[in-house]
Amino acid sequence: MGTRQEIGALPPEADLARADSLARAIFSDVANKWSLLIIEFLGLRTMRFNELRREVGDISHKVLTQNLRTLERNGLVDRTVHPTVPPSVEYSLTEAGVALREVVDGMCGWTQTYLKQIEASRARFGDA
Repeated sequence: MGTRQEIGALPPEADLARADSLARAIFSDVANKWSLLIIEFLGLRTMRFNELRREVGDISHKVLTQNLRTLERNGLVDRTVHPTVPPSVEYSLTEAGVALREVVDGMCGWTQTYLKQIEASRARFGDA
């Protein structure tokens, strides 16, 4: 994952095995089309549940709820309940969520840069 120099620069208390395990678990939680879309839209602005559901499109209430809870559990999304009648709930990205969005944007940029090569390689394997 990193070079020896990068690893040597880590604080002595860094637990690389635990961090690697956690990273795999988080990536498993967010590596689906719904979570990535939610992160993308919440990166634009804070949104209420139904507003987010309209923006994401074609997502059920249940699936959006499950994904938001998973993202909140992983510290990527903040859920704020306002004491109104009925209660108003807003969702926004945390600092970690914003940082993850930047990584995802980088991966999307990488895909755009290498799209033709990826498509050509997949075509050679019959995946076109």
